[in-house]
Amino acid sequence: MTENGKMPAKGTGSSLAGGLMTRRTFTGLLLTAAAGLALPVSFPAPALAQQLSASTAQKIADHFSSVKTMQGEFVQFGPRGEQTGGKFYIERPGKLRFNYDEPSPMRVIADGRNVVIGNQKLKTWDIYPLSKTPLTLLLAEKIDLSNDMVRKVKEDPDLTTIVLGNKTIFGDSLITMMFDTKTYDLRQWTITDAQAKETSVIIMNVQTGVQFDERVFRLPEGAGVRN
Repeated sequence: MTENGKMPAKGTGSSLAGGLMTRRTFTGLLLTAAAGLALPVSFPAPALAQQLSASTAQKIADHFSSVKTMQGEFVQFGPRGEQTGGKFYIERPGKLRFNYDEPSPMRVIADGRNVVIGNQKLKTWDIYPLSKTPLTLLLAEKIDLSNDMVRKVKEDPDLTTIVLGNKTIFGDSLITMMFDTKTYDLRQWTITDAQAKETSVIIMNVQTGVQFDERVFRLPEGAGVRN
């Protein structure tokens, strides 16, 4: 059996992927990022314009959350220009897996309750409750962008850019997500941390409607469990 345990996909689309190499960058992976396009946080627009922007963002989020399974490839660019790649697998609600290409030994797995970051070479794993990470929002059955989470929405002919920020969920980081304006498919994202450092991700060759073997999202032995 292949590592992803997949069956033929039913369609193509776009999805979420990102990465982290250490505990310090874990929040960056869990937040989200889009190939180098961080937008200003402030958005001094009239209340009506803000309401329209939030409405547009929620429509896109509804489309994104309607895609229950997906897989694809990603290329990640770190704050110092370092580049890594790999494959990702997602199943709603709450499951994902990021496999980094060699020589990186990193793996990130969420099984619906917990998220683990692992170094296969060192056989070490850090574990976090899914409910305590931003993934609980992004991998939810339905994504709710209420509570003044939407900082800015910019609609261009080809891409719609949404900036999200909420200290309760994302801490001091911002998420800038870019979607295809016509299809609402996610194309890329960028995380900007409290020091204004950016981690950017480009996704490609995405398939939706994929069926996964349950072992894809199974936590490794020795990773431990948190309730």
